[in-house]
Amino acid sequence: QVQLEESGGGLVQPGGSLRLSCAASGSDFSIYYMAWYRQAPGKQRDLVAIIMSGGNSNYADSVKDRFTISRDNAENTVYLQMNSLKSEDTAVYYCHMRISQYGYMSDYWGQGTQVTVSS
Repeated sequence: QVQLEESGGGLVQPGGSLRLSCAASGSDFSIYYMAWYRQAPGKQRDLVAIIMSGGNSNYADSVKDRFTISRDNAENTVYLQMNSLKSEDTAVYYCHMRISQYGYMSDYWGQGTQVTVSS
């Protein structure tokens, strides 16, 4: 079994920055892709950014040029650097990884971390 542990959420003023981290732990696994989703109250969970094993990444239009996703393969960790934050970025952010372990591909989710953008 693989566990995902998120950190880095909090309260920030509009225009500020935050960095989220999500580390995978376990044994004998490989990560196909890593991603960040977010879910605002009363809304569906939406993809924010995704990064493949080779490093290619894609972003939701609403966060392009403000957010950057990166990964540390040695540490099995994905990061989301969020700059120029807006009130509409307020949501619970979840990391997601598609992981192969013992010949099986499975989806894993972090516990979620609250990001609140408010003055």
